[in-house]
Amino acid sequence: MQRRAEPAAALLVACALRIERAALRSGGERGAPDGYAVLRTGMGPRAADLAVARALAGPGGARTAVLATGFCAGLVPGMNPGDLIVAEETRDPRGTVSCDGTALLAEALARAVPGAAVHLGALTGSDHVVRGQERAQLRATGAIAVDMESAATLWTATRDARGALDRRGPVAAVRVIVDAPEHELVRIGTVRGGISAFRVLRAVLPAFFDWHRSSLLPRR
Repeated sequence: MQRRAEPAAALLVACALRIERAALRSGGERGAPDGYAVLRTGMGPRAADLAVARALAGPGGARTAVLATGFCAGLVPGMNPGDLIVAEETRDPRGTVSCDGTALLAEALARAVPGAAVHLGALTGSDHVVRGQERAQLRATGAIAVDMESAATLWTATRDARGALDRRGPVAAVRVIVDAPEHELVRIGTVRGGISAFRVLRAVLPAFFDWHRSSLLPRR
């Protein structure tokens, strides 16, 4: 007897690390939509591809709202740990994915995390931790931040099994900076920066829920 696929979540929030999932869950889930789920994909683009594809394979998966989140590296001088990145698009070697509702999402984050800087721009993908000169090279492409899973998550969320664009659910990516040009992970300030980023990440869920509710409204 063939097992029936489980229905996909209405809102899927994807992160890579156990500590990221812990931050999200410790922030509480008040106001979460029915069918909300947090998915820990594991590190790297390949892990994100596989985990998100499985999560969206059930009935209704094409309509699921998908939001990639967690920590990232800022690329622009002057950024600080705890700053928020709202992706206007994500990029990886396979191509670019445009994000939905970015302005409303940025406004919701500003309400959810008062005082945190919110940066909008391109979020690029990498298969490794970016340091030093490579950070400047990625910035020269127009990206403002980099992480290892967001681009893969949104690429997979917007494709069918053949890799063709086949998506009706909204997608977005929000990352919290844990290191930046003046605050690289190899430096002593990493622990302090990590605590700041954790505190911000645990406060973002209300903004994600606002974004999801706004995505259900009729478009004008």
